[in-house]
Amino acid sequence: MDWNDLRIFLAIVRTGSLGAAAKQLGVSHPTVGRRLNALEQAGGQVFFRRVGPGLVLTDSGEKILHLAEEMESSALAIERHIAADSDQPEGLLRISSADWFASYVLSPVLIELTRRYPMIVPELIAGHRLFDLARRDADIAFRIVPFTEPDIVQRRLMTMSYGLYAAAHLPFAPAPDGEGLGLITMNTAQAHYPDVLWLQQLFPRARAVFTSSSRTVQARMCGLGLGLAVLPRALGDQLATLQLLDMGEAPPGRDIWMGYHQDMRQMDRLRALADLAGEMIGS
Repeated sequence: MDWNDLRIFLAIVRTGSLGAAAKQLGVSHPTVGRRLNALEQAGGQVFFRRVGPGLVLTDSGEKILHLAEEMESSALAIERHIAADSDQPEGLLRISSADWFASYVLSPVLIELTRRYPMIVPELIAGHRLFDLARRDADIAFRIVPFTEPDIVQRRLMTMSYGLYAAAHLPFAPAPDGEGLGLITMNTAQAHYPDVLWLQQLFPRARAVFTSSSRTVQARMCGLGLGLAVLPRALGDQLATLQLLDMGEAPPGRDIWMGYHQDMRQMDRLRALADLAGEMIGS
């Protein structure tokens, strides 16, 4: 049985359709359909049935799902070990972090990494998605929440200070309860973040005028005068369009965590970045 066919089988299970599986795997829709047909013909059974616009597993599909996942786990472990056995710090290094952290905190580390090891090619995947390090969606990740996945080596790298900002070109004289103020905050999925709650408690009569999951976008809108924003000091302090406001107390800070799969701990290029990050921005 061809492992590539089982990869397609698992992608269909996880995405629910041939088209979505093709997009996830970076292949054409007909290729996914053709490989699924080959798998079903080899097994002499039908593994999916169509329900509305999507596909769901048949009883036969359910029976092989666990075995396919075990085969995937073994294949990924082999891939990680091969990647980690490189003798030289060279090759592609996939790094996951938020866009602001990559731009304003991690960039000097990456510049120094490429200066010391010119054969390493960092690939930065910016965003808030929590990548699966076991599947090598990324080799190493930097994020504001600890890693809960098994087999992840992690370290609290630093505590990031946050500040309250307004547009530098506008006067700031708010009412005590924030009446009439506009707030720029994280979007609904991040509404529980400590800085969002702090801002709402500080100005209970203010209203949200803009939300975004991107701190960089928040900073831009704040600098244009749309409203107040709580931002990482590493970002806000570097922008001439913003003024840092002193409210007598600072917004809550956030820990930055660095993590990678334990199978990758001997990868030279990963170790080079992890050591540099600890040296240059660790606390």
